[in-house]
Formats: sequence, structure tokens, C-alpha cells
Amino acid sequence: MLIPILLVLASGLCHAVWNLFTKRSINKGVFLWTIMMIPAVLLLPVLIAELWRTPLSWGDYGLLVLSVVLQGVYSWLLSKTYELGDLSQIYPIMRGTSTLLVPLIGVVFLKESLSLFGWTGIILMIGGFFVLSGVTVGNKQTARQPQSLKPFALALLVGLCTTSYVFVDKLNLQNISPLALLEVTNIGFVAGLTPLVLTSKALKREWKANHKTILLGAILNPGSYLLFLFAMQQAPMAHISPLREIGTVFATFLGVLILKEQQGLKRIATSIIIFCGIMLIGILG
Repeated sequence: MLIPILLVLASGLCHAVWNLFTKRSINKGVFLWTIMMIPAVLLLPVLIAELWRTPLSWGDYGLLVLSVVLQGVYSWLLSKTYELGDLSQIYPIMRGTSTLLVPLIGVVFLKESLSLFGWTGIILMIGGFFVLSGVTVGNKQTARQPQSLKPFALALLVGLCTTSYVFVDKLNLQNISPLALLEVTNIGFVAGLTPLVLTSKALKREWKANHKTILLGAILNPGSYLLFLFAMQQAPMAHISPLREIGTVFATFLGVLILKEQQGLKRIATSIIIFCGIMLIGILG
């Protein structure tokens, strides 16, 4: 179990770093499109060769198409979220939403039960989300609540997309290799942002300003998910998925220390609380 744990920890750190690069970019959508286009081009022969050697059923192809669609929606929402919110505010929400939603759906719709630890984790996460949402009661900040809620709401939608594509890709791993599946997700990610890139005409400017972080992001972005896919091959998803969310703490520290975002101690403490809630649900819930 040690190797999957190390893979997941490395995945969480890589994910936090490329999100930092995205937040620092000029045009978020163009930056994300560029860092994903590079591996999408490089890995395309791998996907074609594998599907040529091992054709899938129509149902299996349908799952791959679903993964592409979910990735496209995810990439578009991600770019919009980073245009509005701070890294230290929205990242813990994006990463924690899936851990919060899955047990709640199980309890409400599937008649499943949660332990005391599980309910404690949910309370911690909801409380942490409330703090990061920026909603306040009874003071001058109330007038700014609608604006502060926009990145919060978008971050929740990003988390919902993440929840969906992780489940779909767990099924896809039964049919294709992690490397080929990574290319499927790359294609979906790029497709979701292509209309934005074509209309923005900002590709040249973004490359000139951030070509170094684009090249590094092109490694870290797909690399973070590839590490997670390899980990899922070696251990049950329920055991390792919560641990990946250590990235919430990594990203919050990066946002506060490098981007100099406000409410530093408050957000760091909140991200740690959310991560504790994730671990309680994932391990003891």
C-alpha cells in the first residue's frame, strides 16, 4: 500500500502546483488549453495504437465519449473559476466537493449510513466551505456577498465535474491503459477550451509571457492525473481518493505564500479543517 500512497501524495502536490501556475497566468483559459495541447499531441499515437490493437464495444466507446464531455465542461468551468476566485479560496472547495457529495448522495438516495466520524467530517467540510464562501451575516460585507459567491458556486460545479469524471474513468480503466485514458481526458480538456482560445486571440501573448510555466505545467497537469490513475490500478479508489486531497493544503499554502492572497492564516486553517474532514469521511466514515 506504500507505493499507491506515495503516488497519490505526489499527484496532489503536482496538481496544486499547476493550479498555482494557472492562477498566475494572464488568460486562464488560454494557459490551460496550451498546457494540455502539448501532451494531447504527444500522446495521440498511443491512444490510436491501443484502440487499433484492441477495439472496444460500443458501450465502452460511449464511456470514453462521456469522459471527453465531462473533461470539456470541467476545463471551461475551471478557467472561469480562476478568473474570479483566489487559489486559497476556491481550490479547497473544488477538491473537497467530491468527498462531500459522495457520502451525502449515498445517505439520501441509497439509504446508506455514516459513522459518527463520517458525520463529523461532513460537518467540518460544510463549515470550512461556509468560511471560504465569504458569506457573512450582519456586517458591511453583506453587500459584497453576491460577488463573493460566484467563485464559490463555480468551484462547487468544478468539484461536481471532478466527482463525475473520476467515477467514469474508474470504469474506463477496465478497458484501456492509464496512458491511453489520459489522452482521452486530454482531448476532452482541450476541446472544452478551444472555442475560448479561438475567440480570445491571446495565444501568442500568453506563450511569450509564460512559456516556461506552460512547459512545466504541460508535464505536471497530465502527470498529476496519470499518477492517480496508476494508484487506482493498485489500490481501491475509496482508500486513496481522500488522501489525494492533501493538495488542498498544498494549494492554500502556495496561494498565501507565493500569491500573497488575503486572509492567509484563516484560509490555511480552514483548508486543514477541510482536509481533516475529508480524511474522516474517507477512512473512518
